[in-house]
This record gives sequence, C-alpha cells and structure tokens, in this order.
Amino acid sequence: MHSWNKDTSPSLRDLMNLSGRTALVTGGAGLLGSQISAALAELGATVHVGSRDGDKCAAFAADLRGEYGGAHTGFGLDITRSESCRAAVARVAEASGGLDILVNCSWSGKKNTFESITEEDWMNDIDISLNSVFRMVKAAFEPLKATRGVIVNVASMYGIVAPDHRLYDGERYANPPSYGSAKAGVLQLTRYLASFLSPHGIRVNCISPGPFPYESTQRENPAFIERLAGKNPLNRIGKPFELKGAAALLCSDASSYMTGQNISVDGGWTAW
Repeated sequence: MHSWNKDTSPSLRDLMNLSGRTALVTGGAGLLGSQISAALAELGATVHVGSRDGDKCAAFAADLRGEYGGAHTGFGLDITRSESCRAAVARVAEASGGLDILVNCSWSGKKNTFESITEEDWMNDIDISLNSVFRMVKAAFEPLKATRGVIVNVASMYGIVAPDHRLYDGERYANPPSYGSAKAGVLQLTRYLASFLSPHGIRVNCISPGPFPYESTQRENPAFIERLAGKNPLNRIGKPFELKGAAALLCSDASSYMTGQNISVDGGWTAW
C-alpha cells in the first residue's frame, strides 16, 4: 500500500507558490542576489530589494514589475547600520503588511591577499558578510515570528573549504582570508538560528555558491577562469541562474521540513 494521496500530498506547483508572500533580499540586485530576487518574483512573491546602491535596486525592481507584475520595490540599505536594517524591515512590513522571507545576500570587500590585508579591511569584511546577517535577523525577528517565516543566508564554498592558493595570481584576483572566515561564520549562525528560532516556527537555511566569477573577470583573465573550471568536478564555472532552484526550494513550502541546512551550489567543488 502506497502512502501517496492527492488529498494529503500538495502538488509541487502549490508547494512552490509564493503568491501573497513578501520577501526582503539584501544585495538583491547584485550578480547572485538578482537571480534569487527574480526567482521569488517569478513564483509570485512581492520582492523588496535593498543595498547601498538604492538607484540600482529601484531600477531592478522596476524590471521585476515589468516582467512579473506585482508591487516589487528597491531602496537604499546600509547593512552596517542597525538603524538602517530596522528601517528597511519597517518599510517592507508597512508596504506589504508583513514579512515572510528574508534573504541575506550582501557582500563587498577588497581583493586582498593575506600579505596585503589590513586589520581595517578584515573588520570591514567581517562586518559586511557576517555581522550584517545578525543585524538583519534581529531587525526582522518580530515580523518573521508573526508569519512563521523563512530566512535564507548566502554563504560560500569558501566557508567550507579553503581556497587553493595555486589558482590565484596576484592581489587583483585574490581571495581574502576575511571572506571565507565570515562565510564559515554565516554557516554556523544559520545552524544556531535554526535551533533557537524553531520555537517560533521560523526556518533558517543556507546556500553556499561558487564559483560564480563576474563577467568582467571572465573577460579579463581567461586563464584564471580555466583554472577555476579545472578544479571543479563539472569542469566549468557556474551560471548565476543556477542559484534559482535552490532559492526557490528553500524559500517555499517545498522545503517545509528543512531547517539548519546548507545547499552547496558549486558544481561539486566541495565534494572532493
């Protein structure tokens, strides 16, 4: 006797339907964040995009409205300031009547080597990549508690494994020690939050992407891209749209029994 019953097993279409839900995506107009934002909008969510470049976010939100309809917005957000994080959450909650999904996808920093990085650079990168996740979750806790919402943090394959120093040639294409250290912290914070927010029905999961180099890097340093691809079981770099499936899963009821988990979207990089 099988356990499947159409009356008790929702369709995938229904499980992944985000109509009526509100999402806030930090860094949501960037290389990877824009793909996550678009995935959520395509599934029916109202998406609010925030970063330090408010004009870029507003323009991207206009593109989302044109493509998917809806009341998507974009605005300036400084994730290094708690008051800005709280203001962003309040703005979204007021505009849409609540908050169901928080995606933390912000990052910026210098391409430092271990030799070149300063303490100031280190503190800045940790603040942006790790402390900002704490700030945003603190700011969004009450509205997410009200909706029994979802948090998705974006970490990195370099939060799991170390960069291979042989791949990198000079400071311009270096991977700073602060980056992986912060992303490893994001992974642990994800697990912590999954545990301690579970009494409120809030699920917390993580996506670890990589490698997804910028198009400018691909043009400027094809030898570097070839080395990255050769390090990977799939023997290629990632295409940004390849994050959409993981984001759709973790932000929707299709992952309703998942929390505290990390999905590596890395072409198998961390598998060997």
